[in-house]
Amino acid sequence: MEQILKDTDFLVSQTDAKGKILFANEDFCSIAGYTLEELIGKPHNIVRHPDMPKAAFQDLWDTVKSGKVWKGYVKNKTKNGGFYWVFATVYPNIACGEGEGGYMSCRRKASTAEIQKAEALYKTMR
Repeated sequence: MEQILKDTDFLVSQTDAKGKILFANEDFCSIAGYTLEELIGKPHNIVRHPDMPKAAFQDLWDTVKSGKVWKGYVKNKTKNGGFYWVFATVYPNIACGEGEGGYMSCRRKASTAEIQKAEALYKTMR
């Protein structure tokens, strides 16, 4: 079942260099269906939907590990097996964890047209 974000939803999470969640805001917890305690210390891919092509995440990681900002559309899964689409902006962040680098992701609602374009593109990727 699709969870549709409200126009005002703004999902934020921060991870360490290995992708383990250090912080998640209330909107992220609510949409994904997890408590903050369930998310802290878990790999961010806890919300990765199997429909997402590996190549999309390879591009994301290659981009942020090189110190650049990544933007794109992501289909995530909820704790109860549903899903939601977001437009994500992922920032490399050098002030995380025990002096390690990390990442911050800010996500907003994706429009129906944006989702349709992303779905068409992702069908061509592996």
